[in-house]
Amino acid sequence: MATYCLTVARLQLALGHGIRRLHVSALQSNVNTVLLEKLNRPLTLSEKIVYGHLDSPADQEIVRGRTYLRLRPDRVAMQDATAQMAMLQFISSGLPKVAVPSTIHCDHLIEAQVGGAQDLQKAKEVNQEVYNFLASSGAKYGVGFWKPGSGIIHQIILENYAYPGVMLIGTDSHTPNGGGLGGICIGVGGADAVDVMAGIPWELKCPKVIGVKLTGTLSGWTSPKDIILKVAGILTVKGGTGAIVEYHGPGVDSISCTGMATICNMGAEIGATTSVFPYNHRMRTYLEKTGRADIAALAEEYKELLVPDTGCEYDQLIEINLNELKPHINGPFTPDLAHPVSSIGSVAEKNGWPLDVKVGLIGSCTNSSYEDMGRAASLAKQALDKGLKCKAKFTITPGSEQIRATIERDGYSKIFNDVGGVVLANACGPCIGQWDRRDVKKGEKNTIVTSFNRNFTARNDANPATHAFVTSPEIVTALAIAGTLKFNPETDYLTAPNGEKFKLQPPTGDELPARGFDPGQDTYQHPPSDGTGLRVDVNPQSNRLQLLEPFDKWNGRDLEDLQVLIKVKGKCTTDHISAAGPWLKFRGHLDNISNNLLIGAVNVENDAVNKIRNQLTGEFGGVPDVAREYKRNGVSWVVVGDENYGEGSSREHAALEPRHLGGRAIIVKSFARIHETNLKKQGLLPLTFADPADYEKIRPDDKISITGLKTFVPGKPLQAILKHSDGSKETIELNHTFNETQIEWFQAGSALNRMKELQK
Repeated sequence: MATYCLTVARLQLALGHGIRRLHVSALQSNVNTVLLEKLNRPLTLSEKIVYGHLDSPADQEIVRGRTYLRLRPDRVAMQDATAQMAMLQFISSGLPKVAVPSTIHCDHLIEAQVGGAQDLQKAKEVNQEVYNFLASSGAKYGVGFWKPGSGIIHQIILENYAYPGVMLIGTDSHTPNGGGLGGICIGVGGADAVDVMAGIPWELKCPKVIGVKLTGTLSGWTSPKDIILKVAGILTVKGGTGAIVEYHGPGVDSISCTGMATICNMGAEIGATTSVFPYNHRMRTYLEKTGRADIAALAEEYKELLVPDTGCEYDQLIEINLNELKPHINGPFTPDLAHPVSSIGSVAEKNGWPLDVKVGLIGSCTNSSYEDMGRAASLAKQALDKGLKCKAKFTITPGSEQIRATIERDGYSKIFNDVGGVVLANACGPCIGQWDRRDVKKGEKNTIVTSFNRNFTARNDANPATHAFVTSPEIVTALAIAGTLKFNPETDYLTAPNGEKFKLQPPTGDELPARGFDPGQDTYQHPPSDGTGLRVDVNPQSNRLQLLEPFDKWNGRDLEDLQVLIKVKGKCTTDHISAAGPWLKFRGHLDNISNNLLIGAVNVENDAVNKIRNQLTGEFGGVPDVAREYKRNGVSWVVVGDENYGEGSSREHAALEPRHLGGRAIIVKSFARIHETNLKKQGLLPLTFADPADYEKIRPDDKISITGLKTFVPGKPLQAILKHSDGSKETIELNHTFNETQIEWFQAGSALNRMKELQK
């Protein structure tokens, strides 16, 4: 058995955009005897990396799926929408500087409207106050700042900060993208990031490990995206919860480094803690091509430590033969509804889904690499050579300034423009709802196909009637050219303007640019060595930024007569709890963004959205309006929900908002991992029905008392007394996953309150 411990070194690497400080773990082959004695078994790759970052191995109990680990991540990354609240919380902590290398990435606030340059300029004007806050707070507290136009956080991390063996946390659910370079990169809420930036050990429930063994070789129309689309169909949106997905087997070597990143990125859609690939020559080449030959050499020296041990065991094993894997397309409305591309047309006809493809969109953090762009461009070029342009609208989102500059230099951008496409800004754009879409009216039933990761109802364009399908950039491009879901590029023919019938040949594209990357514009601001003299101003009259006030502490008593605010029916993602799109501009202002609380959730009482009964007046109103009315009248409340509550984004606003507006507990059948932790961090009680059937016992007008809090300890259920309006009562049992530290967060009112208590 091989394992390793990590010693931290700092390298300065001269990259194309200037000098950036990277936090690099020097991997050492000496065996950690403490872990050897504890485990005495072969380790998976993810175990090597995770356990190699333990704060105190000698004191740590390690049981997959049960114990909590105290870890020391190497780095923190934050995108601009979540960085606002994370930095506001860090400012509230009173600490002078971050304890680990950290960066802010401006990618979420740029709305797609016309094209890259115009949209970027408008974003800089509209969001100037927020960008100034992030840049100045980064400078003051030692955080690097990637300016708007730099690119999408996960692509920037892959190009600059990820490396084999790193443990990185990011305030975005698709942080696992870095697993494509052999790192353990985990999405978290802002409060978790504050812990790490403050130098406090970070807690994570010891993950189970799901193994995905790949055999065979990718070829033809099949792409890396098809692997994760297939896995999503197998595991569903919650099948990976509490686990790391670890890919291995001979098929790995047929996947590019950025292709591996695509697979890891979309692992968020199965609820996985993260995903990771073993080190191989594709990673070495990528590191070298992105200016990190020193790290590649170090990884080569210790490569036997960057793969799973022979004989290691997985909690679940999935096997996929890449020789047999066919192109997939998943959706609509959920990323785990998997279909082979060959059958989607007939399935759509059967289900009444619109067949005409209105828009094809490629890019996003999931699929915006040089290889992705090249393979899509090869198809567009074939169509152009026959005199065809796209029948559907077609948009292209480069993942970074480096990708944008390189595809422009190498002619891909011209091909996209010539085929009828529009190259958007280097940002998230339509993937997260930042899309000023005008080709259909809201409520108009239509189909779009994307190479994004999520396709929840109304996510991309705020239209609940849009049927969004997720697939590879290659398939998106082919369907945009054909204009219909009924087109199978493996077998079907297109018709040229001269009447000639022709088939698209399978896509081709270089894994990496032969002439190297063009770095484009320098978009990075390194923090000064000493920022103590700098000021970070927040205007009290601002509607975009608001300094935080601490939440109230637990009063030492059971929670009595909590009003049910809403009993949610069916799927309730973080998009339903705290919508994105136009609401992104309020991510730094807790009170203003709380006006979107649960406006997308379906009320079981009337099957309506954002229409609940105010139990004080008997009248119906919007969810946030009723919550505010309850708060003004001193009425605390509870939300009741279904399975996998909080699925999707890492946005902690979905936990901050209910806490701010008077919520005390969220009671559901099951939680998504990140959201459950976010709720705990803000002093709320995330609780699950011991018997899921008890969901049916709760009525929308119930009052609920939660008892047992005076003896609140790990592993001991709480009780809920349901008081019905007819005078009857029922008692049910509620489970929780709190450990001792997390109970202290609840008692203090929040994790941030507890941090400040410990500083005294």
